[in-house]
Formats: sequence, C-alpha cells, structure tokens
Amino acid sequence: MTTSERGARTMDLTRGGTLAWRAAAALGVLVSAGVHLWLWFRGYDSISVIGPLFLLNAVGGLVIAVAVLVWRHWLPLLGAIGFGASTLIAFTLAATVGLFSVHETWTGTDQVLGWLSELLALVAGTVALWRERSARQP
Repeated sequence: MTTSERGARTMDLTRGGTLAWRAAAALGVLVSAGVHLWLWFRGYDSISVIGPLFLLNAVGGLVIAVAVLVWRHWLPLLGAIGFGASTLIAFTLAATVGLFSVHETWTGTDQVLGWLSELLALVAGTVALWRERSARQP
C-alpha cells in the first residue's frame, strides 16, 4: 500500500463517519466493562462463577475498546459486537430466568447503564463494520 493509498483510506474512515462509529462502539464496550468492574468491587466478587466472569468482562472490555480504537481491522469490531451481544444476552438471562443462581432486575442505574452500553457496543460495532466493508467494495 502506497502513502497516497493510506491517506485515501484514512480519509474514507473519517469522511464516512466510521471513526465516530468505532469510537461509539469502544465507548459502549468501555462503559459496560466499567459497570462490571464497579459491581465486582461492590460485592459481586464473592459470587461464585459470576464474580470471576465480571472481572474477566472488565479486563476483556478494556482490551477490546483499545483494540477498536487502535487497530484498524475488522476483528476488533467483531469483538465489540460479540462483547455487546454476549453481555446483553447474559443480562437478559439473569433478569428473566436467572444465570448461575443470580436473579437480576431490569431497573436500577447499574442495570440500565449496563444494557444501554452493551446495546451501543452491538449497534455501533455493527454499523462501523458494515460501513468499512462497504467502503472497500469497488
């Protein structure tokens, strides 16, 4: 790839708003990771299975958010989509039928912030991936 091709690719990322969608996906992942870390410090660390998963979610979310912003590849976006979808599904299960003996509620600041950020990660990651893939098509 020549310098002019790299410059054109960068222009495509910023002109089409892909960079903004990447930033929104990273924000969604990071906020969700922060909510999970906050809850881990507030007592979820002592819940078997769920406690370690919340800590893993926080660390993994940080790694994915940084990768989405730094690595201009489709894999981090796929990671953000998977992160948003899997955490949203896990929350839905916990709020409806229970997950590993934990029964969550739909309401509360942490819950609403969590599912909104996970939805943002899912939607923004999908839009960014779609826009980037469309921009590469001749």
